[in-house]
Amino acid sequence: MEPLENFMLKIKFTDNSVREFDMKPFLKYPVFEPLKENALFQQASVFLGTVKWNDDIDMSPDTLYLQSKIIV
Repeated sequence: MEPLENFMLKIKFTDNSVREFDMKPFLKYPVFEPLKENALFQQASVFLGTVKWNDDIDMSPDTLYLQSKIIV
């Protein structure tokens, strides 16, 4: 997983697909609003099979997979 510019994530899944996930549509929700701060967004990491930013913010792995676009 790699945080990219413009609130995008590049993620390699267990099926070996590499996908890009656009986080921008989610930034309007209160739980994700802190990620508008680019420094926090860039702290994204993989934790227990999903993407996590801190103890309060993570994203459903199903959402990451189903709403991402295959790039490789």
